Amino acid sequence: MGLHTLYPAIEPYATGHLDVGDGHAIYWERCGTPGARPAVFLHGGPGGGISPSHRSLFDPERYDVLLFDQRGCGQSTPHAGLEANTTWHLVADIERLREMAGVEKWQVFGGSWGSTLALSYAETHPGRVSELILRGVYTLTKPELDWLYQFGVSEMFPDKWEAFVAPIPENERHEMMAAYYRRLTSDDRATRIAAAKAWSTWEGGVITLLPDPQLDNDFAQDAFAEAFARIECHYFVHAGWLEEGQLIRDAHRLREIPGVIVHGRYDMPCPAKYAWALHKAWPQAEFHLIEGAGHAYSEPGILDRLIRATDKFAEK
Repeated sequence: MGLHTLYPAIEPYATGHLDVGDGHAIYWERCGTPGARPAVFLHGGPGGGISPSHRSLFDPERYDVLLFDQRGCGQSTPHAGLEANTTWHLVADIERLREMAGVEKWQVFGGSWGSTLALSYAETHPGRVSELILRGVYTLTKPELDWLYQFGVSEMFPDKWEAFVAPIPENERHEMMAAYYRRLTSDDRATRIAAAKAWSTWEGGVITLLPDPQLDNDFAQDAFAEAFARIECHYFVHAGWLEEGQLIRDAHRLREIPGVIVHGRYDMPCPAKYAWALHKAWPQAEFHLIEGAGHAYSEPGILDRLIRATDKFAEK
């Protein structure tokens, strides 16, 4: 039995924008078979947006999947908007989308920041979640943030780290996120874009076990980088509006939810110890630590386990 890969490319059967208030309109799309098993896909970042390949994580004959661009990114408007853009606004948006879809509960699939958001949603609304699939678990604690933006990943990627710290003067490098936030919220567009590209390129360069030039190129595009870097930094300097350790602390609320956790052994942005901690706090979920893999869902061992998970839950 070979590794499972993405289902064939598919177009949405419906798309639209949902006005969620506060000046935000959320782009959404639905694909698969109307009325089949409902699922919602939560993208990473924050600020990453959805891509066509995300639709192919689910068997289109057995799923009715809703995908959406979170506030401020992708085709949602306003682009790169930070006003009224917090974890809890997004949790409320997921509920609005569920009501729009007309389903009582749905499978929640989230990777990277999407796993953070999925946990925040599921712990707030456990009765609305039929199953939970998490990849590249991130619980957004201070040690996790420091690991990626202060000291840790820097030791593994000194070449890329040098480029990341280059825009920041020596006397500000003790608080890299704060230093970047000042530049990403600057009134000067050139300052914002330069900082956004440096921030985004750093992350794009450390998420796969082996280099991926296409990913590097995607992360360096101006429009993507501005939304990705601004929104992500905005969330991270505010610790996601979460209490320290909240997502593991409240994992007991997930005990009635069938789940699968998939994590790469060599995930640089999201160290495996936090996925392991979630596994200990939520032992009812299957746990798969993938050897020879980093952080990206596209890495073969990770993708295989994710497709197996969506296939398994489609049979229920």
